[in-house]
Amino acid sequence: MAGKQEFYWRRLHSLLGVIPVGIFLMQHLVVNHYATGGEESFNNAADFMANLPFRIVLETFIIYLPLLFHAIYGLYIAFTAKNNIGQYGTFRNWMFMLQRVSGVITLIFVAWHVWETRVAAAFGAHVNFDMMENILSSPFMFAFYTIGVISTIFHFANGLWSFFVSWGITVTPRSQRISTYFTIGVFIVLSVVGIRTLFAFI
Repeated sequence: MAGKQEFYWRRLHSLLGVIPVGIFLMQHLVVNHYATGGEESFNNAADFMANLPFRIVLETFIIYLPLLFHAIYGLYIAFTAKNNIGQYGTFRNWMFMLQRVSGVITLIFVAWHVWETRVAAAFGAHVNFDMMENILSSPFMFAFYTIGVISTIFHFANGLWSFFVSWGITVTPRSQRISTYFTIGVFIVLSVVGIRTLFAFI
């Protein structure tokens, strides 16, 4: 019974990592990318998102609660997983290990980013271009955000590959190979979007 329960928990963890958390990540990257169009462009996009009807309800049930479950159960998986790259240094074994490492890095980054933006906004701060410009003016914070953004995107893209396998979408070696190329493409495209955004703030 315990094994069956863990199977379902892992399925839920995988699903929530893509829907809705992964979809929100892509939407968040696209909205932030408006910074490349200048301060006014980013502020208009940020204000639009901040003024969505039922925003707090949407954030709570579509973002924060699924993200919290994914993060907590992800930590359990990360610290109970048996990495065997020393014995079998295959590409997928490396991806398995990096998925766990990137998950921990992503959790630290997302927690800090939420603290600096959403929690600050709850206490009266305005989430706008100036806020992000001030945060990223520190070389340390710029490096931290760069690592965090790349780690988060990698975790999503590589997790997408696992999602396709675990949900029976890619079951043959050929389909899994195609999925590998696809998810690498997702990682590259989203990384370009994320890094261009960070540079737009400086």
